[in-house]
Amino acid sequence: MALQEEFEQQGSWLFRYRGILPIVILFVAAAVYVNMELNPEKFFLEDTPYEIYYEMGCLLVSLLGLFVRMYTIGHTPANTSGRNTSQGQIADTLNTTGIYSVVRHPLYLGNFLMWLGIALLTGSVWFVVVFCLAYWIYYERIMYAEEQFLRRKFGSTYTEWAEKTPAFIPKFKLFIKPSVSFSWKKALRREKNGILALFLIFAAFNVAGELVENQADFNYFLVVMCVISLVFYCVIKFQKMRRKRRKI
Repeated sequence: MALQEEFEQQGSWLFRYRGILPIVILFVAAAVYVNMELNPEKFFLEDTPYEIYYEMGCLLVSLLGLFVRMYTIGHTPANTSGRNTSQGQIADTLNTTGIYSVVRHPLYLGNFLMWLGIALLTGSVWFVVVFCLAYWIYYERIMYAEEQFLRRKFGSTYTEWAEKTPAFIPKFKLFIKPSVSFSWKKALRREKNGILALFLIFAAFNVAGELVENQADFNYFLVVMCVISLVFYCVIKFQKMRRKRRKI
């Protein structure tokens, strides 16, 4: 099998099981974080007044990733190149405006930033490096498979757009106004899981770190935001259930 076909097959397979990598990252990151809390000498900001600022800085990195995802989804029309399912690729039209005018894979960029914040939270340089390499190898093949699908479907329209638009690092001077207006409803509905997971992970890490050190100096901002995001998640799920019942 030629390397081109092999990469595409690997990418399609990895896309179907793309939820596994975040779980692995989370468990390893939790172990590294607890180890750092037990051995504060390994992290130069541990037990210093600046630790809280570092923690919030990591949260800002993850929130930036969440913003990228919400901005992308909020401006993405139905069944464009920005919408894929577990069954495969869906693309009735090629999305080339808005954030897709500056980067070809904004959702994966958003994912990277969200998980980069969590990786940075561990305070371990080697873990951040390993995370970046793992993400690169894993998602490079997924992006390759998606681009092969789009190339076959849209031909020269796709290649002309891809030639000038970077794959992962945005080129902001290429920005073109989105073709559709932003939808908060769609963005919040689609990203409710990410919002809850983000604040839940940061709050859980903070609480676990304090308990490991036999302390109770919790970051109550994270705890409160975790509770708020949980309530928001439940409200959205409840509304979805009501809509389904009305259709029956």
